[in-house]
Amino acid sequence: MSQDITLEVIRNRDAHDGLRQFRERFTIPENMIYLDGNSLGPAPKSALAALERAAHAEWGQDLIRSWNSAGWFDLPLKLGDQVGALTGAAKGQIAVCDSTSINIFKALSAAASLRPDRKVIVAEGASFPTDLYIAEGFVASQPQLSLKLQGVDGDTIEELLSPDVGVVLLNHVNYRSGYLHHMKAMTARIQAAGALVVWDLCHSAGALDVQLDDCNADFAVGCTYKYINGGPGAPAFIYVAKRHQAQARQPLSGWWGHARPFAFEQQYEAAPAIARFLCGTQPILSMQTLNGALEAWQGVSMADLRSKSLALTDLFINLVEERCKDFDLQLITPRKHEERGSQVGFTHPHAYEVMQALIADGVVGDFRAPDVLRFGFTPLYISFENVWNAVEVLRDVLSTERWKEPRFAAKNAVT
Repeated sequence: MSQDITLEVIRNRDAHDGLRQFRERFTIPENMIYLDGNSLGPAPKSALAALERAAHAEWGQDLIRSWNSAGWFDLPLKLGDQVGALTGAAKGQIAVCDSTSINIFKALSAAASLRPDRKVIVAEGASFPTDLYIAEGFVASQPQLSLKLQGVDGDTIEELLSPDVGVVLLNHVNYRSGYLHHMKAMTARIQAAGALVVWDLCHSAGALDVQLDDCNADFAVGCTYKYINGGPGAPAFIYVAKRHQAQARQPLSGWWGHARPFAFEQQYEAAPAIARFLCGTQPILSMQTLNGALEAWQGVSMADLRSKSLALTDLFINLVEERCKDFDLQLITPRKHEERGSQVGFTHPHAYEVMQALIADGVVGDFRAPDVLRFGFTPLYISFENVWNAVEVLRDVLSTERWKEPRFAAKNAVT
């Protein structure tokens, strides 16, 4: 297939790409092909401007007045509605706050409290580690609960859906392979078994056409520093379906989640709706940076985003398998569109060294232990020519065996 693809064809595709103009909204170093937006998105120019304004004017000049004049106190719910527009959630169901890990704990606790007679939490054994760590910690804090893992206690999620399962924690997209769950179908299966589902959207929010409401999701969490480009350490978000909000209780009853935070009452009373999932004072500079980053999404069609994502990953897979077929690369990402996120992973016996050589040559992806070369494809700033050139560099690194240079050895890694 790739034999019919020429650089002229690739450039023609870029010329007719309806999303190409959005690349100008981002700050990307020259001579770099950035395929790591699934770990940390690049800086939107609007985010940098918002950060400078928040630091120098709002904090530097207006100080405490900015809680009102700059709308600081309203940011978690305001930004939540904006993230909802990217994830198919109607207003009033998402709060931007805290970290993904903290929000997983909140969501698991709230979901479990809605199924008090069911004593088992189910998660994926191949889940992103923080999901497992938090699930383990939550279960350890609740002696009546136990944790079962797909791949350990059963081969499939469906096999584990016994009558004592109250909550299932799932990654929408697997962080290593890029496998994509069918959210609507899986949610329906879990709910039919009497359980609730918590979706982790860290590797799908801002990359796919996520439709939380249409899929009848119960709870979801996600980060904003990957595909949403909110900056390193940007606050995460939590989604609670409106039908659950009146009964759902989260365990971190901080003052921002109080019904009247500035009444300074001694007893806690949860705020109405999604605001009850807030906890303490939020990182305002990061919040305002995210506020600016979300400006970069104005005019973006999530359907067009998904279409280009699939086209980019199709092209990358085809070119790698054609041009690098002699170099021990094995695809671990699903070929089927309905099972693929916006990343591609190949295994290689020396994946770490190969990735370091790629980075040195300006193609930035990442390595995932023990042997995965992982590449993220963000349609707003990745072009088809970027894909072509990245594969050319990969082929050169492998054919010349430049990855064997001592400077790329794993023993030289800092972490």
